[in-house]
Amino acid sequence: MEHIEEEEGRKERRVPHVLVFPFPAVGHVNGMVRLAQLLCLFDIRVTFLHSKHNYDRLRCNIHHLDYFRRWPSFKYRTISDGLPTEHPRSAAQIIELWESMRTRTKPLLREMLCSASGGPDEVTCIIADCILTFTNDIGRELGIPSVAFRTASACSLWSYFCIPKLIQAGELPFQEDTDMDGPVHGVPGMETILRRRDLPSPLRAKDVNDAGIQVVLKESQQNAKASALIINTFEDLEAPILSHARAHFPSIYAIGPLHSLFRSELDEHALPNIGAGLWPEDTSCIEWLDSRPPKSVLYVSFGSYTVVTREELLEFWHGLVNSGKFFLWVIRPDMVASEGMVEKIPAGLDEGTEERGLLVSWAPQEQVLAHEAVGGFLTHSGWNSTLESIVGGVPMVCWPYFADQQINSRFVSEVWGIGLDMKDKCERRTVEKTVRELMEVKRDKLQESAERMAELARKAVAQGGSSYASFKRLIENIKMGGWEK
Repeated sequence: MEHIEEEEGRKERRVPHVLVFPFPAVGHVNGMVRLAQLLCLFDIRVTFLHSKHNYDRLRCNIHHLDYFRRWPSFKYRTISDGLPTEHPRSAAQIIELWESMRTRTKPLLREMLCSASGGPDEVTCIIADCILTFTNDIGRELGIPSVAFRTASACSLWSYFCIPKLIQAGELPFQEDTDMDGPVHGVPGMETILRRRDLPSPLRAKDVNDAGIQVVLKESQQNAKASALIINTFEDLEAPILSHARAHFPSIYAIGPLHSLFRSELDEHALPNIGAGLWPEDTSCIEWLDSRPPKSVLYVSFGSYTVVTREELLEFWHGLVNSGKFFLWVIRPDMVASEGMVEKIPAGLDEGTEERGLLVSWAPQEQVLAHEAVGGFLTHSGWNSTLESIVGGVPMVCWPYFADQQINSRFVSEVWGIGLDMKDKCERRTVEKTVRELMEVKRDKLQESAERMAELARKAVAQGGSSYASFKRLIENIKMGGWEK
């Protein structure tokens, strides 16, 4: 009996130690690094588990590693994603990466947690990316709470969770002659919102046994079995969808916009900010923006995964130049399909680009979107980018690429009224027309809506706001080791 009481007392006195484990994609890593740092600010030890492949990339950023050495309760560890070094790990192979982690990384993670059990590095809670639900199995086996972190929107999570309803109603799979502009009725709360083309891209498959559909179906259903669910969103943005989700998921913590909550806490603690560091940022663009009039520049970035053909790149390029607007465009070295690389500015575009454009390989996006010269954002509708644009009060033109981005762009345009949806279109005239609509024709209306949403986002992360309160509740539960159901 005394032995049992001593053991229980030891567990009660344990310092909380959270293992934060992202899916190894830049957008997922960025959000989860911020969450990890926030936990450290509240006296929680954090081990951030990078894939070895990503950490090897990160090691090139000496400033980033030096910065994190100043956080005594934060440390990096690495684990293999199971793929060979030369594997491209691009969006086209994302299912292959997920499958490798499910089969090869899972036993490595279990061994890592077992070896730390009972020692000073014992993990008391796992916060894993919501598409790495094999952590639920390991957590249950080892008696460690496993919390899912949704790095994307609540509306995309809910649409994935409703796949069985869509199949049962005959709305999935799509047929060859399916009208993509036809309505979708099988997602509760979105009956008057969604068209077929607005569903997340994996759901466009013509066979319900398609690997993409099966992954998002299984993973979203498994999220309901986690100890809790963290979502990078806020109540005033997605309250109706969160209400539907709460009937099926464990205790939900809506703590977004996470980058804004993170920045406010850093300011409170008088600490500097630094990004996740997987891509080196070209900060010279800020000086270029400084010389432009207020609200005159269109910022263009398609994120870390989008790949375009040479023809698509040129259509965008012509549209941007023909719009007559200033533009700051992020073109990653690996953004254009290899067989169609553009080595220099094509003839006919050089003068317009020289006069009004600036091309960079990567930009400090939060800083760009907060700059007074930026009046619009042509985006792939990734969730981090969407939230950063919302916080910056910057209206968007949405050109989604894959995954949750299709449904995000629909909500931006039709539900929140803070942008225009250009999905599935890539012609220079459409690009020119849509940019002009954003920056001229509909500018005042969109700007007013964007500024109103930005104010709601700021209130959510301020003391007394919904996200601030949700985050404090999360901290308390991590420290107590108990989770509401």
